[in-house]
Amino acid sequence: MNRRIAIASDHGGVELKAFLKQQTYAQPIEWIDLGTDSKESVDYPDYGFKLAEYVASQQAELGIAICGSGIGISIACNRHEDIRAAVCTNSTMARLTRIDNNANILCLGARIVGEILAKDIVDAFLDTPFEQGGRHERRVNKLKRTT
Repeated sequence: MNRRIAIASDHGGVELKAFLKQQTYAQPIEWIDLGTDSKESVDYPDYGFKLAEYVASQQAELGIAICGSGIGISIACNRHEDIRAAVCTNSTMARLTRIDNNANILCLGARIVGEILAKDIVDAFLDTPFEQGGRHERRVNKLKRTT
């Protein structure tokens, strides 16, 4: 069975997004591409919000968001109360954000990481489960809004 992974980028991440979709992963992936598809300037919040809603509604298991630095789109994704989006610049960060934070969206900076490093980061993110129970689950639950 294919994993459903949603992916979105602004114009700064469109090439890295295309590269990542062409790669081979441990499990087959059904990519849900939420745009953009060109280098024409667009606003990253539009794509971050769209991706966050898609992942939060469980239409995809996880998401990958890409902009120039990864920061802007991560801020947009994290505006949704059910999203834990993390900018990662190496595979250790990607593994830890899944294990410790149960991050459901990986954010990448196309101008920060190259293609090979990005592939390594995505592999780590997709292959690492959340450690349920104990201190990590307690802390992630505290991130939910209570008001």
